[in-house]
Amino acid sequence: MAITAQMVKELRESTGAGMMDAKKALTENNGDMEAAVDWLRTKGLAKAAKKSGRVAAEGLVGVAVAGGKGVAVEVNSETDFVAKNEEFQSMVSTIANAALGASDLDALKVTEVDGATVDEKVTAAIAKIGENMTLRRMVSVTGDVVVSYVHNAAADGMGKIGVLVGLKGADAGIGKQIAMHIAATSPASLSEADLDPTLVEREKTVLTEQARESGKPDAVIEKMIVGRMAKFFEEVTLLGQKFVINPDVTVAQAAKDAGVEITGFARVAVGEGIEKEKEDFAAEVAKTRGA
Repeated sequence: MAITAQMVKELRESTGAGMMDAKKALTENNGDMEAAVDWLRTKGLAKAAKKSGRVAAEGLVGVAVAGGKGVAVEVNSETDFVAKNEEFQSMVSTIANAALGASDLDALKVTEVDGATVDEKVTAAIAKIGENMTLRRMVSVTGDVVVSYVHNAAADGMGKIGVLVGLKGADAGIGKQIAMHIAATSPASLSEADLDPTLVEREKTVLTEQARESGKPDAVIEKMIVGRMAKFFEEVTLLGQKFVINPDVTVAQAAKDAGVEITGFARVAVGEGIEKEKEDFAAEVAKTRGA
């Protein structure tokens, strides 16, 4: 029996299985929808779909570097217990290394590793481990040298915060120090020129209103805003920040003194921007036991 796109769509919607899994299930069962559903359940692939609505805000960031390219991927799970699972960590490592050959997140998801796509590996892990998981983000940085750093490491090359720093020039150790600085300060951009204009305008508006509260003349207020915006740029841009290793100099100056130029960076922290469900410790333990 010919398997149509509509049949695959219907099976995906009813089970939540991936497109290729749904197509294979229909092919294996000669287009019989009910048999295909049972086939997916037997393989554990329909089970995974039932968990897709749960919030996955824990997990790990995995980093990998090869030559002049570095990548960081965020793979989420529902609980921190799973982030400590060796199988989960192995999957994160596999995904991070696969990302070195991918252009973006969509390309990464369909990258094949050991006969299965990355997306299929995540789905299989959901069915086996029993929690919702999400390959949420992938970022990359290039440079003459790319240095990676992981904060709160759970295993080699993965942890709660992953940082990549791209450098022009030869790194003699400053790269890791800068990466550690980024992990600690979370700069909004490399320089003032890279800042989101919306963020800049919002900050300027707030500072203007604050200055007006002083009741000073407009000419004085303008000077106040210029000074306060300069301070803002120092605080939120990597190159303008005081170097945590040596606060007497900026990061830009520290890099210059070391004979390198910072060309780019990325900082990825687990769960950024995800609204986490409040759950007590006992409930989290019970969930891992299938209660």
